[in-house]
Amino acid sequence: MNRLTRVPGVLYGGDYNPEQWPEDVWAEDAALMREAGVTMVTVGVFSWARLQPGPDTWDFDWFDRLLDLLHAHGIAVDLATATASPPAWLVRAHPEILPVTADGVRLEFGSRQHYCPSSPEYRAAALRLTRTLAERYAHHPALALWHIHNEYGDHITECFCARSAAHFRAWLTDRHGTIDALNHAWGTAFWSQRYSTYEEIEPPRTAPGPVNPTQLLDWRRFCSDALLDCHRAEREALRELSPDTPATTNFMSMCRALDYWKWAEHEDLVSDDAYPDPADPRAHVNAALNYDLMRSLKGGRPWLLLEQAPSAVSWRPVNVPKKPGLQRLWSLQALARGADGIMYFQWRASRAGAEKYHSALLPHRGTASRGWRETVRFGAELARLGEVTGATTPADVAIVHDWDSWWALEGDDHPSARMRWRELLRPWYAALHARAVTTDFVPPHADLTGYRAVLAPNLHLLRPENAARVAAYVRGGGHLVCGPFSGVVDGHDHIHDGGAPGPLRDVLGVSVDEFWPIPDGAAVPLASGAEATLWSEWIEPGGPDTEAVDVYAAGELTGRPAVTRHPYGTGTAWYASAHLGDGIAAVLDEALRAAGVRPVLDVPEGVEATVRSGARGTYLFVLNHSDHDTNTPLTGRFASGGTDLLTGTAVRDRIALGPLGAAVLRIATEPLGETGK
Repeated sequence: MNRLTRVPGVLYGGDYNPEQWPEDVWAEDAALMREAGVTMVTVGVFSWARLQPGPDTWDFDWFDRLLDLLHAHGIAVDLATATASPPAWLVRAHPEILPVTADGVRLEFGSRQHYCPSSPEYRAAALRLTRTLAERYAHHPALALWHIHNEYGDHITECFCARSAAHFRAWLTDRHGTIDALNHAWGTAFWSQRYSTYEEIEPPRTAPGPVNPTQLLDWRRFCSDALLDCHRAEREALRELSPDTPATTNFMSMCRALDYWKWAEHEDLVSDDAYPDPADPRAHVNAALNYDLMRSLKGGRPWLLLEQAPSAVSWRPVNVPKKPGLQRLWSLQALARGADGIMYFQWRASRAGAEKYHSALLPHRGTASRGWRETVRFGAELARLGEVTGATTPADVAIVHDWDSWWALEGDDHPSARMRWRELLRPWYAALHARAVTTDFVPPHADLTGYRAVLAPNLHLLRPENAARVAAYVRGGGHLVCGPFSGVVDGHDHIHDGGAPGPLRDVLGVSVDEFWPIPDGAAVPLASGAEATLWSEWIEPGGPDTEAVDVYAAGELTGRPAVTRHPYGTGTAWYASAHLGDGIAAVLDEALRAAGVRPVLDVPEGVEATVRSGARGTYLFVLNHSDHDTNTPLTGRFASGGTDLLTGTAVRDRIALGPLGAAVLRIATEPLGETGK
């Protein structure tokens, strides 16, 4: 039984939009879903206008028939609250619902997510719809999961209208208390920005010059919280009226706009929408990163891949389809990294609208298409993997990820506009992925006990209390690797006394004397042969026990430390003062060796290996992302081999895979113990 929804096996299906089709098509769809092995579909995501055609008019008869039909065919329902797209009648009755840009432009009806998150009229109408749906369908036998809204923050992350301004002032009052406290936090002594009352404060609309950076940081926090307020209102209504059914909202991988650590606290299970680009040969690495984040948001619990494309999407400048086998491989990758369900957008390809060229499990050509054959084939394969559900993914390494720090890092008027969190993170994660080292993500306030190594590619904003947790981890024997431009500002975006790395100075054993950004297109060689791009720093060792692991070999910093190692307590901390790109791998190799971190399996280039472990067994996933045959020796704890659940065959000595091939081995030995967090 799937622990996420009580539906047997791995969840399989996709978004179903029956309102786009005549009702006589529904029976055909239900029969084809059974043929394909579909176990659950998402319905109602964009059905508000159909369910509620007017302010006091409801139409549920068609929806009743739909849910009854799906249940009769053994298909569970992920029932959406339908609140992502307010209907035209609501917008025309209350045009103030429409969002306003920083330039004062009110956005119009005709797309989706056309609402101000702070609008009382929108919130009341959305909550009324949610409660009405819950009252009617809470006990419907098809219901397995509630799907709140859809992709919060996709199109609308902020609104600058008068309602939002009032909401922002209330939020600031709760956060800072007195106006004097706000003035201190925002540093309003600069440029005569002092406020006498909260009523003088407006959102950071377009201004003549740079806007107060702490105001911008608080605005980002507020915008995430404002959307979260909308979500929580619907969640609380569902908890009251339908307490036995779990609820989720679909995240969007590593989305900058929303602090998913806070959001995940209000999810029964984490779900994600993931759209790797088939034209990108490294897309699977970034996908693995996002999946590890999703798994980490609820402390390692299984999660749900709620949307992905069966083939091409419709919104890139060039929409390349997935070649045969790629959809299967990438879906298994999500399962390998902790997902207990593989869902898609969408079931039947649309004939009209903005996504009519988006692929579907049932393409425009119908059952004669290549896509349909892959849909049926993969459904049969997933049916063999049900025992994997519920198994967890142990990790010995953690990456610290903080939305506050991300927002502060990418603020305006910094030494370089090129320091972007995703670009700083990717080479660190890619090095771990290539070495088959499984990674968790953790917030800066996390308990780090149990991790052999902790990586912080960037911690630009670092609160002293969180730095103390990191220091205690290293002092107690942990291994830390920290990247550049870290420990620079506190929670108010104020520079730490003494400069960077602020409260990590004693741990890292260095002080940053001056930031030294590298111009576009330029590179600075290091003695090891690595190259620094984008960023470098003039750092001063804190004492004789700080060792220069690598030095700058050219330019103004020639001979100065570039990478350092420093013992602290019974642990060790490395500091990379430059953006090294792929060159960070050598630093990580040294740190991981010292920490005793071992790969899941020694894999050839292009092969990914992960483990899921639980009460029912240990499962080794081996995925070949390359375009050639590979052979992966089974060594160490996997030397006895196991049974490939995809084929039912016994595997010994090595795993041979063709291009885009995959194996899921139930290991013959006793289940592995949990490690990491």
